[in-house]
Amino acid sequence: MSPDPADPMDGFDITIHAPNRLRICALLDTAGEAEFAIVQRELNVSASVLSKHVTVLMDADYVEQRKAVRDTRQRVWLRLTSRGRDAYQAHLAALRAIVGS
Repeated sequence: MSPDPADPMDGFDITIHAPNRLRICALLDTAGEAEFAIVQRELNVSASVLSKHVTVLMDADYVEQRKAVRDTRQRVWLRLTSRGRDAYQAHLAALRAIVGS
């Protein structure tokens, strides 16, 4: 028996579910775009930890980065792709279904 196509649990996304990746998606969903250093500060993680999580999200086509020079230094800006935003919203719906709200 196949699951109901409208089942919100279908949106549960193991890629997003990891705590730091979930927090990255939440921050980017709210901010639209954020500088790597700001995301790092908000999550209170090292640059290497953030980079690893961002790479996973980029490999899934959930996050994209833009590089720009600011104050004579190259900065990296992150944002959710439309696919990433859809996946994040579906994941939130699945979590709400799990907790019954």
